[in-house]
Amino acid sequence: MPTKQNENISYAAALEELEKILADMESNELDLDTLSEKVKRAAFLTKLCKTKLRSTTEEIDKILEDWQKE
Repeated sequence: MPTKQNENISYAAALEELEKILADMESNELDLDTLSEKVKRAAFLTKLCKTKLRSTTEEIDKILEDWQKE
């Protein structure tokens, strides 16, 4: 299970790790236990990326909104 420390991973690093997991899965060389852990990690990283994207979009929207008021 992901730890609190893993929540501080950058978007770029999370995306890179997701791409590595995908490549590992496509290789068909993972055993069942490893596959399960990789899928759990991928789900965590996907959620983290979505959250970071949503947060960044909201922040940019706020900046643009404030800028237009000036």
